Amino acid sequence: MPQVAPTLTFADRFGSWKARWGIGRMNYMVPPGLYAVGAPTPESPVLVTANYKMSYDIVRNALAGRNIWLLVLETYGINVWCAAGKGTFGTEELVRRIELSGLPKAVTQRRLILPILGAPGVAAHEVTKQTGFSIRYATIRAGDLPEYLDNGMVTTPTMRELTFTFRERLVLIPVELVQALKPTAIAAAALLIMGAVLQGPANALMAACAYLGAVVAGAAISPLLLPWLPGRSFSLKGAVAGLAWITAFYLLAGGQGWNAIATAAAFMAFPAVSAFYTLNFTGCTNYTSRSGVKKEMRIAMPVIGGGVIFSALMVLAGRFL
Repeated sequence: MPQVAPTLTFADRFGSWKARWGIGRMNYMVPPGLYAVGAPTPESPVLVTANYKMSYDIVRNALAGRNIWLLVLETYGINVWCAAGKGTFGTEELVRRIELSGLPKAVTQRRLILPILGAPGVAAHEVTKQTGFSIRYATIRAGDLPEYLDNGMVTTPTMRELTFTFRERLVLIPVELVQALKPTAIAAAALLIMGAVLQGPANALMAACAYLGAVVAGAAISPLLLPWLPGRSFSLKGAVAGLAWITAFYLLAGGQGWNAIATAAAFMAFPAVSAFYTLNFTGCTNYTSRSGVKKEMRIAMPVIGGGVIFSALMVLAGRFL
């Protein structure tokens, strides 16, 4: 039985840092199976988690000094919440992993402790019916597990509270910026080339800088200011941040000298770019539901795309008028 140390090493922390920046993110996983934290006995609790290594590391680190069985499911490197939504942290995989890991032979008690965020993917009654193991949902955060275990496995209201603080949003920003890097570089290069042909090098450089700022406003500033930006729609929040950015850029870059068509195009296109990147952040948040995201995309994407296309046509028309 693999035995794992609860203390994180430099390599573990460096690996998490790389994953936060999108470096090797989709391959950051551990083999699924049954692990021993400390020196568990057949009566020791069995906790279940995903095989995304960051989730695995957080859980085992929270259990330092305890004797616990850790059953790791095959979620293909996806965290518990997202895997539950995709179905990989689910009933079928849990039943399968119980048998493959030899868990029934390793323990005498028949109770599994699952994270609350894994509940959408698991039909507890089916697991019990097929394996004989009952299920208890413990906490949202791994950091609350010691208190949960010491409290007679009673979940308090605080353990059920799902937060999304400024710091929790901040740690998600790096991977958003890295994912935006390639399309941003392509779009900025296209703006430089097309702008130089149509408006001259100076204006082309200005347009590229405005675009880069709009991407940062949508992918970083909007997520950080999420609770304070107006509206419930993520695309609207992003558009507001983008509008604030292009207004500041207009004032600082001497936009008073721009012609009316270029000004109108800028105030239409760059908030749309910010709106797109903020809309993309819905996959990182706990503010949204799958159906809500789909509904917003159906409404927002045509408006965003139309705004960008119409602004480009305005610039082209202004060049030949």
